[in-house]
Amino acid sequence: MQIISRRSCLQRIALTLSATAALPRSLHAAEEPVRPEKGEREAIATIAKDFMEKYKVPGLSVAFAHRELPAYSAGFGMADEDAREAMAPVHRFRIASVAKPITSVAIHSLIEQGKLKADDKVLGEGGILAKEYGKKITPDVADITIHHLLTHTCGGWGNNKDDPMFEHPELDHHDLILRTLKDHKLEHAPGTNYSYSNFGYCLLGRVIEKLTGKPYAESLEKGILAKAGIKDMKIAGNTLEDRIENEVVYYGRGGENPYGMNVRRMDSHGGWLASPSDLVKFLIHTADSGPTNLLKEDTVKAMVAAGPPNPGYASGWSVNAVPNRWHGGSLPGTSTIAVRTASGMCWAGFTNARGEGIHGAIDKLMWDMAKAVPAWKA
Repeated sequence: MQIISRRSCLQRIALTLSATAALPRSLHAAEEPVRPEKGEREAIATIAKDFMEKYKVPGLSVAFAHRELPAYSAGFGMADEDAREAMAPVHRFRIASVAKPITSVAIHSLIEQGKLKADDKVLGEGGILAKEYGKKITPDVADITIHHLLTHTCGGWGNNKDDPMFEHPELDHHDLILRTLKDHKLEHAPGTNYSYSNFGYCLLGRVIEKLTGKPYAESLEKGILAKAGIKDMKIAGNTLEDRIENEVVYYGRGGENPYGMNVRRMDSHGGWLASPSDLVKFLIHTADSGPTNLLKEDTVKAMVAAGPPNPGYASGWSVNAVPNRWHGGSLPGTSTIAVRTASGMCWAGFTNARGEGIHGAIDKLMWDMAKAVPAWKA
């Protein structure tokens, strides 16, 4: 008797049902995701082991979607070394700047609702936050628009040694914004220079709060994440004592202290806790088009359209000509990546430590894992 693999069986079924293309997804075998077979899962595990050994990562968690459906998730290593708690797909991580696409989707949802426009002023006369912060600003700051903040082209407040979001950890959002506007002058005219700005996305979080009348986290949990079927994402705490259920322990490298930052204040630019599976759900619902999308097709096109001065970054997404889109994140104790490919595959990978060279390496890691399943055609 001829023995065929599960995948071959599914492929034969798919050919048999090829005439039923109009059937709903749930009844159409050809649209079901390919799930890795045993040998492919073993290859993925080997790739993970080699990566963790090279970069001294205690734990790694990954998730993949194929054909817009979850296809594979796994945890490797340890979520908590002292407690010998093994990593599992349910574990949550600080996702760092992978938060930016989420905030961008929320802003574009408000644009769809007619509550703001991309060229609306933020702090200048008539600006959304002018009443709270616009009384003593310079003319160049007055010209900053929502689009400038989304694309990191506001002209300053960059992610360098003077990043405002890592200064004065004792201040809340309101006082930090006032202090930054006073102490940090713009280096360029808005729209003329790309400078990656966490502070710009902090301002976008306050825009969301102003227009929804709700705290940033509550607004996104109900208005964006719930629509993608995500229930477990929360804003992170700052200390080890703040660790919540199923959150990993973070490990510093090179003298870094993962518990010496005001992560909660990073909410809209880098403060979320999530599992890779959560991020994959989010990515699935940000397709170019589709009935379950969080945004309309034209809105997605506008969100992922890049231009000068940086054709490699759109509104909250890194982009290329393929076109793939993605975002990485990095904090002491955390390295993250989330990707949506032109072919429609989605994946996310998170670690609970970081080290030199790991940011680019985790991107390659995820591509290598995806290519370990040839049927995914990554």
